[in-house]
Amino acid sequence: MFTITRLENTPPESIDSQIMQMVVDYITDISMVGIAPSNPLYPLYQYGVGHEVHQYLQAMNGSRAFPVELIVALDDEDPSVVSGFLLYLPVQGDPEACSVAYMAVKTSQRRRGIARAMVQKMLERYPHAELACFVNKVPYFEAMGFQVLHARGPQVLMNTRDHQTEGLLAVLDIAPIYNSVEVRQIHAYLLKQHGKRAMTDAEKQRDRQLDQMTRQARMFVNHAITQQQDDD
Repeated sequence: MFTITRLENTPPESIDSQIMQMVVDYITDISMVGIAPSNPLYPLYQYGVGHEVHQYLQAMNGSRAFPVELIVALDDEDPSVVSGFLLYLPVQGDPEACSVAYMAVKTSQRRRGIARAMVQKMLERYPHAELACFVNKVPYFEAMGFQVLHARGPQVLMNTRDHQTEGLLAVLDIAPIYNSVEVRQIHAYLLKQHGKRAMTDAEKQRDRQLDQMTRQARMFVNHAITQQQDDD
């Protein structure tokens, strides 16, 4: 079994490192780009998203001007082992609202109700919750009480209510991460490893996939809204 715990401060290194490893392992699932492991750009997003999550975790100490909260699932047999995590951002000006930033569960621990339990723990505190996911994950979150609102880029925006909060959601500016020396160094290494043509093809492949997922999300939401109107 597992224990669901909400952390109020920056997690200790033992938990932080396990969360970061999950981010690296499941970057395809949790990144809004949905980058595939076969794409040469994959390591770039592992670093970029990983650094973003790390900054959010560090912000839990109050060093930034916005709130960040974290829920973790710990293994009952070994409480030092993190089975899953849910990172979310409370909305300023609306005490009932929050937005899911990142969530992951270890592959070996899935289908045990961990994600559902973490979400439920979050909803007990913030019943007006929002998240964005890929089309194939929509039924999964519908089963948790979320409903489709509209498309947002390659993802579908879902909410526990039929509208978004009017409060302020503060998020990290990720531009500095992807403009950093570290990212440029990683890109230079990948360029040397794969060659210019392969890297150019990788960027085109990523962009084609994003365009395809964006069309898919838009079509899905339009169909869902039409069906809902017909049912009404």
